Amino acid sequence: MGLQDKVAVVTGGASGFGEGIARRFAADGAHVVIADLNEAAAEKLAGEIGGLAVRADVSRGDDVKAIARAALDRFGGIDILVNNAGIGHKPQPLDALSEADFDRIVAINAKSVYLTAREIVPLMKARKRGAILNIASTGGVSPRPNLTWYNASKGWMITATRAMAVELAPFGIRVNAINPVAGETPLLATFMGEDTPQIRAKFLASIPIGRFSTPEDIAAAAAFLCSDEASMITGVALEVDGGRCI
Repeated sequence: MGLQDKVAVVTGGASGFGEGIARRFAADGAHVVIADLNEAAAEKLAGEIGGLAVRADVSRGDDVKAIARAALDRFGGIDILVNNAGIGHKPQPLDALSEADFDRIVAINAKSVYLTAREIVPLMKARKRGAILNIASTGGVSPRPNLTWYNASKGWMITATRAMAVELAPFGIRVNAINPVAGETPLLATFMGEDTPQIRAKFLASIPIGRFSTPEDIAAAAAFLCSDEASMITGVALEVDGGRCI
């Protein structure tokens, strides 16, 4: 119960890695705010784990303000922020991606980290404590071809994590990241282009442990990094990747 009574905001928390993290945090005693565009899925999960659902588009400043306000109104503060919401794009040459798709990737994968920090970091500074976790990707460290702009957005997130960690450490706020390998989530088919046994085999061949990551894998790492047991760890981008980046 390393997260007992802590208040955690998880963006994109209604499915995939976010759902896994929300469930694990609740099991470890946290009060979880599930922020997601899919209001029905967020409400369903909140009902199952005793959390709070907030419909939000994390690329919009007003929506992020609403997340922070809902957490304050219900729980009185925010101890943990997990920037999990993210999108990808289908594999394609870097000069073929549309400008609209590029803008959407930057808005969800990068701008959202700025927006949540703008709203939630001041609350953590006032309390002189907090933990922020950014869900990045092995793509930000060891890029796959034809996913250039997705890879770049996750590289941005890793650099932001390290810069935030240095700046916020004097305020008692730790900032870390997790770099998952491809996982059994709704985004998997997007990254692969199409889900066939041949393409799955190609992806799995790059993972020494020989399987995709699961929401439970990422949630276990997240629970540790956001707990007081990791009080000396900040600025780390932890690869949870079955050896892919070796």
